Amino acid sequence: MRFYGLALLASAAVVACGGGEKASDTTKAAPTPTTTTPSAAPAAGGVAAMPATGATHEVKMYGDTQHGYKFDPSTITVKQGDAVKFTVVNGQPHNITFDPAAITDAAAKAQLNANMVGEIAELSSPMLLNVGDSYTISFAGIKPGTYAIHCTPHLALGMNGTIVVQ
Repeated sequence: MRFYGLALLASAAVVACGGGEKASDTTKAAPTPTTTTPSAAPAAGGVAAMPATGATHEVKMYGDTQHGYKFDPSTITVKQGDAVKFTVVNGQPHNITFDPAAITDAAAKAQLNANMVGEIAELSSPMLLNVGDSYTISFAGIKPGTYAIHCTPHLALGMNGTIVVQ
């Protein structure tokens, strides 16, 4: 009787996990580009993400021999409250990372961290895996200053940039 119970549990696990025969559909859908934007949920430390209230500026991310590994433009000036949308053109995976040690203002660091939804580490966006994927960072509540960024997978190849907040 115990054997039948275990067999029944194993069968249920296989069905629940999608095991068994699959349909003979051989077509595969192209990956849908992912877009991540801030929400108003509080981040760790009790600071809530602030949505952008101004313009959205686009930065393209390249990684190939023709363009090099770069953010384009590599330096961008935005106003407090604007957003920057980073979009993968090629050479993925890419991400956007701020050096936590380089941001000395604790309030600015906390707000920037809160505005980075889905981060994989402090001040580091999720990996963007597909062409067309994008990640938007709100600079609402971010104090004026110069913020250096880099792409973690391509830092050694010189993929870095600067965001100037006015």
